[in-house]
Amino acid sequence: MLKVERTSVMNLENSIRGARNPMNSWARGDSYYDDNGNYVLGENDLDLASRLAKAGSDHRKFLRMIFVSVDITAPLYWWKEFDTYKVGTVANSCSTMHKIHAKPFEREDFSCDRMDEGGLKMLDAVIEYLEAERQKFCENKNDRQSWHNMIQTLPSSYNQMRTVTMNYENLINMYYARNTHKLAEWHVFCDWIRSLPYAEQLILIK
Repeated sequence: MLKVERTSVMNLENSIRGARNPMNSWARGDSYYDDNGNYVLGENDLDLASRLAKAGSDHRKFLRMIFVSVDITAPLYWWKEFDTYKVGTVANSCSTMHKIHAKPFEREDFSCDRMDEGGLKMLDAVIEYLEAERQKFCENKNDRQSWHNMIQTLPSSYNQMRTVTMNYENLINMYYARNTHKLAEWHVFCDWIRSLPYAEQLILIK
């Protein structure tokens, strides 16, 4: 399971202006803001941006200036793979260290949509154990044993939400590295990438 919410794409105007700096071609810029306050790339700017994007990383530095902020909820096993992309990305996560005891454990806290009946029975047993330890810890927070039991038993299918900031260059690398991955979560993530403004011209370039 992977859920993407509250997407914001920022700094498109400044990045396109910067893309014109090497040739001092600002006069050819034809982008504008529409009635809804969205920045729309004009024909000239989109053509330039697309050609630079396809020319390689040395020529498309402006893509590193297009920022994307998004809330992603995904299982810990997916976040371990996402953490491969440390350069140019920033993430603030919900804390299991501080808040693991804040609510009862239930199936909805875990990515279990592809488990069979046997897997679900095993998960339910783990959830029952985690909930018993959570209740012990809530009754006596000075006894850290129950807290350690929760932290060290927690399955990697546990869902965590992080607010992530990336740029379009990061997304090119992620898309082409992961769009055929066997984890279904990566396919949801790549579908989201394809939905971003001008993704076809600036990200899906290979």
